[in-house]
Amino acid sequence: MLQIEESTPRGVAWLRLGFRPFFLAALAFGAISMLIWLGVFGGYRSLPLAGLSGMVWHGHEMIYGYSMAVIAGFLLTAVRNWTGVATLRGIPLLLLFLCWLLARLLLAVGDAAYLYYAAVFDLLFNTGFLVAIAVPVMRTRSWAQAPILLKAALMAGSNLLFYLGAGGALESGIVVGLFSGLYLVLALILMLSRRVLPFFIERGVGYAVQLSNRKWLDISSVVLFVAFWLADIFRPDSLPVSLLAIALLVLHAMRWVGWYTPGIWKKPLLWSLYLAYGAIIAGFALKAAVYFLDLSPYLALHAFAVGGVGLMTAGMMSRVALGHTGRDIMAPPAVLTPVFLLLVAALLARVALPMIDVSHYRLWVVVSQGLWIVAFSVLTLRYFPILTQPRIDGQDG
Repeated sequence: MLQIEESTPRGVAWLRLGFRPFFLAALAFGAISMLIWLGVFGGYRSLPLAGLSGMVWHGHEMIYGYSMAVIAGFLLTAVRNWTGVATLRGIPLLLLFLCWLLARLLLAVGDAAYLYYAAVFDLLFNTGFLVAIAVPVMRTRSWAQAPILLKAALMAGSNLLFYLGAGGALESGIVVGLFSGLYLVLALILMLSRRVLPFFIERGVGYAVQLSNRKWLDISSVVLFVAFWLADIFRPDSLPVSLLAIALLVLHAMRWVGWYTPGIWKKPLLWSLYLAYGAIIAGFALKAAVYFLDLSPYLALHAFAVGGVGLMTAGMMSRVALGHTGRDIMAPPAVLTPVFLLLVAALLARVALPMIDVSHYRLWVVVSQGLWIVAFSVLTLRYFPILTQPRIDGQDG
């Protein structure tokens, strides 16, 4: 068995392992950033947002702010477990976190003159995070984690493209940076879901079950997703994009059905992740409908973002935080069920209701925003003591 280095607890609890500061920040920022976007969408914009349009700021901050905080927290913790080598903690972890935080503050309250400084801190965070997870992987030659390192590197590159576009140095930088960032986040979610979701279900339903996985499906889904991403960058919402979306819909639906067992509905930490994966599948269906049915591309985008990213990350953070603070994941906080239901309702309000009644589109968007804000506010309050206090079993982490 691998031995974790520096196993003696030391320092303040919230800086002992990467998931603590970054999950807490992600939960709080998930609520705060959506509240800002609600104000902008409602016409009450009062923050300069570094000279960015409200929609561009919202897209960037949900990808490179919220999602990257979740990814950093998860991988700084997971890489430690996978390699047996300690990842950032204490002052180095604090410095990485401050880079993330300063970028968020500058992009919200700074004017256009501060965009450069925001970019510096944001890209320092991206680079520092990549180095922090690459060093343990390379030291232990854990090459099975190389695809994760590649995605983290591509996220940093995509964020650079965004800032080049926002600064006027690259005409298509904003669009390419945002869509590449979203698809890379989805790629990470799909990869990590393949690793952990069947494992969670098999060990969490309370009875013996063996879920199916197929090697050919794993490989083909990765290849087609890369093709889908590139096609949507260079020929957005075209026939090739729709055909690739249909192929991905079929492949991931096969995987999704193969992971089903009725016992998940008794466990909020299982059905939330399972439904989030289903939202990604629905996103592929809606993406295909953009070309064939002239559907708004924003419906597919928010199926991916609200359901695939939002619900999945909320469920994953809730589970990881419990397990890595010594708590019983089989007895999660009772508040998780209503919180996850609020996020499901936010998904339906943002994606399904506009298809039923487009005349009230703005209302449905505001309802979705409100449900999201309440859900993440409750999660922040409930998980604050969990993430800031020492493990209840006295171990390190």
